[in-house]
Amino acid sequence: MMHPAKSIRTFIGAKDYAESIRFYEVLGFDVLSVSPDMSVVFVKENISFYLQDAYLKPWCENSMIFLEIESDLESYWEAIKVLGLPDKFPGTKLSSIHYNDWGNEFFLHDPAGNLWHFGIFK
Repeated sequence: MMHPAKSIRTFIGAKDYAESIRFYEVLGFDVLSVSPDMSVVFVKENISFYLQDAYLKPWCENSMIFLEIESDLESYWEAIKVLGLPDKFPGTKLSSIHYNDWGNEFFLHDPAGNLWHFGIFK
C-alpha cells in the first residue's frame, strides 16, 4: 500500500526544556513553540521533530535520530565543532567522524542524552 504521507516527526524529551531549546537554536535549528511544554524544531523546511518538556532517562538515553547529510560531511562536522556545544551545554558530546563500509557518520548527544547520528551514505 502507498501511504499519502507528507512528513514524519519523532518526539524527543528534554531534561531541562529551556536548555534544550537553547542547544537546538545554537545548533542552527529553528524552534517554534506549539504549547508551553512542546516545540516543533525545524532542521530545514520539511525536516523537523518535536521537543517535549518531558524527561525519562531510559527513554532519552535510548532515543536516536539519524540526519542524512546531502554532501561534505567533513565540513558539516567542522561547522558543528566550532560551535563548542560540549563546552556550552554540560552532558553533550561530539564524536569524531567514523568511516564505515556503508558511509560515514559522527555522533552528537544533546543535553538530555538523545543521540544524533549525522551521516552520509555511499
